[in-house]
Amino acid sequence: MTLLPTAAKPVPPPRSGPRARRNALAGWGFAGPFAAVFALVFLAPLAYAFYLSLMRDRLIGGTSFVGADNYLLVLGDPRFWEGATRVGLFLMVQVPIMLGIALLAALAIDSGRLYGKAFFRVAVFLPYGVPAVVAGLMWGFMYGSRFGLVGNLNESLGLALPDPLSPSLVLASIGNVVTWEFVGYNTLIFYAALKVVPRSLYEAAAIDGAGEWRVIGSVKLPAIRSALVIATIFSIIGSFQLFNEPSILQSLAPNAITTDYTPNLYTYSLAFSGQQHNYAATIAIVMGALTALIAYAVQLRGMRKG
Repeated sequence: MTLLPTAAKPVPPPRSGPRARRNALAGWGFAGPFAAVFALVFLAPLAYAFYLSLMRDRLIGGTSFVGADNYLLVLGDPRFWEGATRVGLFLMVQVPIMLGIALLAALAIDSGRLYGKAFFRVAVFLPYGVPAVVAGLMWGFMYGSRFGLVGNLNESLGLALPDPLSPSLVLASIGNVVTWEFVGYNTLIFYAALKVVPRSLYEAAAIDGAGEWRVIGSVKLPAIRSALVIATIFSIIGSFQLFNEPSILQSLAPNAITTDYTPNLYTYSLAFSGQQHNYAATIAIVMGALTALIAYAVQLRGMRKG
């Protein structure tokens, strides 16, 4: 006896009665506060900045609409591109060093062979709890060749240590401060990702005779690939937002850190010292678009399966 196929039952249409409307209102009740805050603190300032970027203050006639003229000025502004190039160099050197140190620290903590693991974990993360302004002032004092640690070492030991705040070394000095601040933050991300890796993978690798380095390369690193991508994206965004450290050190090294040293510092100087709000908003929009583009490209590249 053969069974004839039966026709599939039609899916009933979604209900549109009072109960469905109440459920929809309940959902908006939960999402509504977040949507309102998101629109107020993110979408509204972004829209206002875009509006300002399309205007220009004139000595005669007041504020007038100029369209894309401000964006054309930014694309041809050598001061902007010099700062953007400097930030790009900072990103390519500082981010791999910082993430590499954070990854080594996370692997050392996760290995279970580190003596004083609890103390080491707190010690690595502690600099992240120091405010950026305090960290900049502290390192600025140590960098001082006339009054700080470097100057004291030169005077006491008869050394000739180079000035960390000189024009040729100040970018590396800023990178050292940023690395000191954020190694612990990235270590926490990597360590949290390592803790959720199934232990069965380690057992299978041990049965196959894999050593510690083979386990790291074949099991641990592939398992935390998503965490590596996220930390890289966060670090890229933070590099393009570089402002606090050069702003704090600027008073100590005015000849090395100019008002256009980074795009964010340039934007701040234009808006609050030069009273060029429209041009400052344009630079902020361009930097936001550039940061989003590079971060998205890194995300696509990092999440691509090998």
